[in-house]
Amino acid sequence: MSEPLALYGGPKTKVTPFGTGRRFGFEEAKELLEALEQNTLFYHFGGKVKKFLEDFNALYGVKYSVAASSGTAAIHVALGAAGVTVGDEVITSPITDQGTLVGILYQNAIPVFADLDPHTYNLDPASVEARITEKTKAIVVVHLAGNPCDMDPIMEIARKHRLKVIEDCAQSYLAKYKGRLAGTIGDYGCFSTNDFKHISTGDGGIVSVNSGREDDFHAVHAFADKNYRRFGTDVMRELQTLAPNYRMTELQGAVGIAQLKKLPWICERRTAYGDRITEGLQGLPGITAHRVEQGNVGTYWFYMLRVEEDALGCSREAFSEALAAEGIPNSPGYIPDVVYMQPLFQRRSAYPGSSFPFDLSGATYERGLCPNAERILQTAVRLNVNEHYTDQDIDDMVKAVRKVVYFFAPKENAVI
Repeated sequence: MSEPLALYGGPKTKVTPFGTGRRFGFEEAKELLEALEQNTLFYHFGGKVKKFLEDFNALYGVKYSVAASSGTAAIHVALGAAGVTVGDEVITSPITDQGTLVGILYQNAIPVFADLDPHTYNLDPASVEARITEKTKAIVVVHLAGNPCDMDPIMEIARKHRLKVIEDCAQSYLAKYKGRLAGTIGDYGCFSTNDFKHISTGDGGIVSVNSGREDDFHAVHAFADKNYRRFGTDVMRELQTLAPNYRMTELQGAVGIAQLKKLPWICERRTAYGDRITEGLQGLPGITAHRVEQGNVGTYWFYMLRVEEDALGCSREAFSEALAAEGIPNSPGYIPDVVYMQPLFQRRSAYPGSSFPFDLSGATYERGLCPNAERILQTAVRLNVNEHYTDQDIDDMVKAVRKVVYFFAPKENAVI
């Protein structure tokens, strides 16, 4: 017999507070003081941004990387360096933050959305290839929620069609695809250090230059700094093409140095906790776990399960409400809807009073364009994962999910 839910007067599952911890401490303060003592906060004259990138390169095993003012800026920088320009099409995911798309549109290129795998929530390579036209220039791969995308077939498709691949790793620090770090497989890897990621510098970003070529590094570096080229004591200001100013400050770099030292521990804890949740959800009727493919490593910026309402016997909203009453914070879905249903795409207007650049492409944004992605958001429930949680916190989360499932599931489906 199922246990009565807290929602209906039963005992609450989670009766102790979730573990918490401080993100910042003496280590960051020390680096910040040293940055101020330089008497400059400009990246070219100071040493903190340079040290931050040096440490990042060592951690990721890359030769070159470039700092930026945000993760959004990092993606724009990579697109600019990749040569994405007016009228080009860029294939990407319909479940992502607007930051993935801003750079595409600022380059006056057109986002094209491919469908997703229903279990990993990442790009389906077959759908990516089906969206390619003669205007396609690049693929922006989103490793959603710390789960690496299926990169081998995507890279094969890109080589076949001579496309650039940019990895959006904002949510996927130290995630691994078949032993390789996400962000080191495509042409460029883009990372965010805003306050809602694995590590924080307040705001900030990084672009890894995976070709290892110096000319490629110089192009990325220049695009982040108005197309000026600042190397050593030389500064070249002879502008050939337009580029934004996305420079990182020494204060961000200083905090980043201290934060990077904590990153392996942060990701190890999140991996262990996310995998533990998946293990605890096995065999539950009406619940689909967040799948990390065998041989890969997820670092769980959050955990997103799916509710199949018919098999579970209740709506996604009822499940979410009951789980919250058990003391487990959660939210239905991730973003309210696929990004192509945003007014910007429905009106095909990136600039007020203009249909440019959408009028350069035949790309469409109708409901049903990416049915798997739409269904994911209609059935998903997002759980928090945090490195400061305890094993008991994770066990309580699993226990609460199982309690709610067993209460609602048709008895012929409930296997305890």
